[in-house]
Amino acid sequence: MKTVFARSEEQADLRRLYHSGKAEFVVVYGRRRVGKTHLVRELFSDELTFYHTALSPTDIEPQRLNEQQLQNFCATLSRCGMEWEQLPRNWIDAFEILIDFLEQQPKDKRLVVFLDELPWLDTPRSGFLSAFEHFWNGWGAGKKNLMLIVCGSATSWVTDKIINNHGGLYGRTTYEIHLSPFTLKETEEYLLSQNILFDRYDILQTYMVFGGIPYYLNYLEPGMSLAQCIDKLFFRKNGRLRYEMENMYRSIFIDADKYIKLVRLLAKRREGFSRKQIIESSQNLSSGGGLSDMLRVLEQSDFITTYTNYQHSAREVYYRLNDMFSLFYMRFVETADSQQTFWQDNQQSPSLNAWRGYAFEQICFMHQQQLKQALGIAGVSTRICPWKSKNDEHGAQIDMLIIRSDRIINLCEIKYSINTFTIDKQYDELLRNKMQVFIDETKCKYSVHLTMITTYGISQNIYANHVQKSLTMDSLFL
Repeated sequence: MKTVFARSEEQADLRRLYHSGKAEFVVVYGRRRVGKTHLVRELFSDELTFYHTALSPTDIEPQRLNEQQLQNFCATLSRCGMEWEQLPRNWIDAFEILIDFLEQQPKDKRLVVFLDELPWLDTPRSGFLSAFEHFWNGWGAGKKNLMLIVCGSATSWVTDKIINNHGGLYGRTTYEIHLSPFTLKETEEYLLSQNILFDRYDILQTYMVFGGIPYYLNYLEPGMSLAQCIDKLFFRKNGRLRYEMENMYRSIFIDADKYIKLVRLLAKRREGFSRKQIIESSQNLSSGGGLSDMLRVLEQSDFITTYTNYQHSAREVYYRLNDMFSLFYMRFVETADSQQTFWQDNQQSPSLNAWRGYAFEQICFMHQQQLKQALGIAGVSTRICPWKSKNDEHGAQIDMLIIRSDRIINLCEIKYSINTFTIDKQYDELLRNKMQVFIDETKCKYSVHLTMITTYGISQNIYANHVQKSLTMDSLFL
């Protein structure tokens, strides 16, 4: 087996399962473009017995989709040396051909079968899922030398139909791997491996655009500035990623337009929306099960995250967009004019600076463990969330609360700046007011520590002494 860049924990798990000496049914799932296929294909490049990728349903006529998938499946078998006289009538027959092929392999060989984009094979009325159940339950589960790996970007299908299946596949998977985007540290290491020599300020901005998605990071070119790369990929007429967002959503969701509309709504408010606010803000989204399913699917697909405000009702859930790529795309690419050097020409514009502040806050929430490590509380149980006063009169709002089991709350103010951030008299008064409103309104009995999270730290002056802990962007790279 080869070694793949990053993903050390996932690689160790897959190696252990490969050498387990028993039948394994492994599911690898996660957001599209996050590197699922690359991980499995590269790690097992010399061990794959059968590797099949489903056809994308986007450009195939629905009435021919199942036939096309069966033809493609059998074409893969042909490339592996398996002969068949005519196209199988259904998926039961197709899996029987696969079984015949696998049984021809040496008995002492570990059989690694990799089915990529499995949800695309489950076309309407195709009978694929029941045939797949029969393949595993009736044959695969009894083969100690078989390692079956399936992948899928349609995360909700994977979790509902495979991992949480209530039928023949209930409890049949032996291991699941949810592949997440790169962290900032992994992004830094990846860029260095590709000879992309950015400092941490530019790597942070890279993350704001691409969100730690390896597929997108792969398009960055050595010798070019980040702004030049962004213009080339998004704002030139034939930029490689100019139409990526719509293509991505349509490849994952059947009713892609509804999901795009919901994500576009969530992108409008940095603190997110409650369910009630979503319904009030959108004419086409009702309070029924459809909205619940859409929100669940988006969360499972790593596009949104949920939280509840400190001391608010547990039912008052807020939904917040945390997919950096979607946020960037909707904010700038969809609205940009024909200016092909848009990013280079607008580096210090108010709209870009406002977006950076929002994106930096999101990145801090995505790197909670790194922040805890920097605070020296990695082993302390915590709850992390933003907070907003219920009293609209003063409208106090706190970027991040770290509520700790050791009876301390870090009240975190998050500020993105191109230089060291300076707390002046006015801002000091604002911070002290926020803290007092929070303590008074919540009747907080914990010790409250004012904490600043900035790019380059805070300037030392008489007001900086009121801050008990100052973290820089370097803390996010731990």
